[in-house]
Amino acid sequence: MTREIAIGKSTLGGSNPLFLIAGPCVLENEEILFQTADGLQRICNTLGFPLLFKSSYDKANRTSVSSFRGPGIEKGLKMLSEVRSRFGIPIISDVHSVEEVRAAAKVLDVIQIPAFLCRQTDLILAAANTGKPVNIKKGQFLAPWDIRNIIEKFIATGNHNVFITERGTSFGYNNLVVDFRAFPVIRSSGYPVIFDVTHSLQLPGGMGTSSGGQREFAEPLARAAVAVGVDGLFLEVHPDPDKALCDGPNMIRLDDLEEMLSHIKTIHDAVKNIS
Repeated sequence: MTREIAIGKSTLGGSNPLFLIAGPCVLENEEILFQTADGLQRICNTLGFPLLFKSSYDKANRTSVSSFRGPGIEKGLKMLSEVRSRFGIPIISDVHSVEEVRAAAKVLDVIQIPAFLCRQTDLILAAANTGKPVNIKKGQFLAPWDIRNIIEKFIATGNHNVFITERGTSFGYNNLVVDFRAFPVIRSSGYPVIFDVTHSLQLPGGMGTSSGGQREFAEPLARAAVAVGVDGLFLEVHPDPDKALCDGPNMIRLDDLEEMLSHIKTIHDAVKNIS
């Protein structure tokens, strides 16, 4: 059993329902933002998934210097705040530097530390010292047991509201794989673990000046992770992924999400009482 963390009106971890973190990879425009938030809220209300809305105001880690990064922190936080106001959904986004943390913490319900920054001690401490819940994404370069050192840094501040997201491990060139042994290893730390389904399906730099992806494997991997045991799923979702400005090849089409989640819920309900 993992620690329980309150997020908005819902609770992540423990024996609580499977949590969903979802939204477009990056903030593109208000039409896509609100369409996705509205669809996600409807689906999650229907199926009983607690929802945390995620989209990035700045994708600082892009393959090419010409890649779209988002509207930036000031405009992006305003857009995310509007999602919470309109739909009542708690919001999460990435921070990339200590300097961003204070402004982000004033708006976000949950702060996220990206995978490539998961060992940055000053960033972890700054996020923890806000007192907010923080999602730390495990680096593609880390073994699952290495996450304990990161958690120790975080809780040294007295804040225990941290959870870990597994997003695959680098495997050769332009590929990631998911080691399902990682989930019980990370959960043994006592803190909730999320499976980032869609980022695990990236092919980093696989298209030369951008990343490729294999969204067709999203449901099989999500089913497997839920069967093994996770506290939540992370899914990038977009009304039209093929036209998305970031991570299109691995994002889930909004219209396909409800059927996928209904299948996953069936598996979760079947295994949730198995210790």
